[in-house]
Amino acid sequence: MVERPLRQAVGAHYGWRGWLVQRVTAVVVVAYTLVLLGLTIAHGGWDYATYAALFAGPAFRLATLLFVAAMCWHAWVGMRDIWMDYIKPVGLRLTLEALTVIALIGYVAWAAQIFWSRA
Repeated sequence: MVERPLRQAVGAHYGWRGWLVQRVTAVVVVAYTLVLLGLTIAHGGWDYATYAALFAGPAFRLATLLFVAAMCWHAWVGMRDIWMDYIKPVGLRLTLEALTVIALIGYVAWAAQIFWSRA
């Protein structure tokens, strides 16, 4: 009988998916930033009236929420990779990953609550 070596759990092979998520979310973040920069230049800066006019309709609020969600997803992939690379005890790593997910979901929910609190 041939003995097989035990498999070692060292990651879940997130390489391709993580790479793609990082690129797609980066494009969303850059696009939103360029739109915001363009609006800032077009309006000659920001004041409350400009801010209120932009957020009066649902389109800019939705775009901003998409930006926040993309930032959080981008952060998740990066933090997950950091936890997998540098935190070796599995229990501690899973705890840190769970806390990271909870925080990031909380940030997106908080942003949604802020953007639609006076809608």
